[in-house]
Amino acid sequence: MQQKTTAVFESQFEEEVYEGLTAFPKHLSSKYFYDAKGDALFQDIMNMPEYYLTNSEYEVLATHTEAICDLFSRGVDKFNLIELGAGDGKKTKILLKHLSQKGENFTYFPIDISQNVLNQLEQSIQKEIPEVSVEPLQGTYFETLKTIETLNGVRKVILFLGSNIGNLLHPQAIAFLKNIEESLAEDDILFMGFDQKKHPQTILDAYNDKTGITAAFNKNILTRINRELGGDFNLDLFLHWEVYDPETGTAKSYLVAKEPQTVTIEKLDLQIDFNAWETIHTEISQKYDDNVVSWLAKEAGLRMITEFSDTKKRYKNYVFKKDNSNQV
Repeated sequence: MQQKTTAVFESQFEEEVYEGLTAFPKHLSSKYFYDAKGDALFQDIMNMPEYYLTNSEYEVLATHTEAICDLFSRGVDKFNLIELGAGDGKKTKILLKHLSQKGENFTYFPIDISQNVLNQLEQSIQKEIPEVSVEPLQGTYFETLKTIETLNGVRKVILFLGSNIGNLLHPQAIAFLKNIEESLAEDDILFMGFDQKKHPQTILDAYNDKTGITAAFNKNILTRINRELGGDFNLDLFLHWEVYDPETGTAKSYLVAKEPQTVTIEKLDLQIDFNAWETIHTEISQKYDDNVVSWLAKEAGLRMITEFSDTKKRYKNYVFKKDNSNQV
């Protein structure tokens, strides 16, 4: 394997690709699945019958709209609705429309790593709910948490839908939740989706559909490396593979080399050797139950206020506030 004597990177993408593919075992971050093509593939995934998460959370929001919106606006004249990883906003629009119809005074801050997604979301809201004030913020969750901290003085309602917390292992999730907790004032609210543990086959089917959409979505990171960094990955020589451990509730996605090969990435001045059946770990999707969620919240200094579930109990949205019980 050829490496630079001095690694100089022009972007975080370059640095993380370099570090991930020179590590053992190899890994790449799932956040780089997303570009214009990746965004479109994820929209296709959310429309798959096997991918129950979207419809389950949609049901939660549609069934409990009044109660959820009342929690957001109760006791204040104005609030900021801040969504981490906003995506296409399909589910959030249920709440936006209801809040708008009630005449609530709020500003919607959608946050996403993809500027393409944010542009499409802003345009669709302006068309469908023009009375809603929208201020998109492009960046990672951790970058934008710093921006959120500047909004103190008005109640912050932070949405984190889609069980995106599941992309983090428990120690990372606790650190992430602590970051959110530090940005919360006493009256602020965190509204977060957690995919629940269920039949293992249901979970495997959701992340390994027979039509190959999820495989294409995972392989899109290799396409990006080829296009943006001068890579020569042959996508046909990699197999998408999903596993699920019902004990830990962890689903993992891999790209597996079907045969020995060497990949060159020109912009990184790098050659990567793969053995047959060697893996690139691309994503985790953690599943939860009430005990695990309560433990995560407690470790992060949060207290659970209430929860909302779909009828099949496949998915839950929990409501948290800052836990000041241990403060002197």
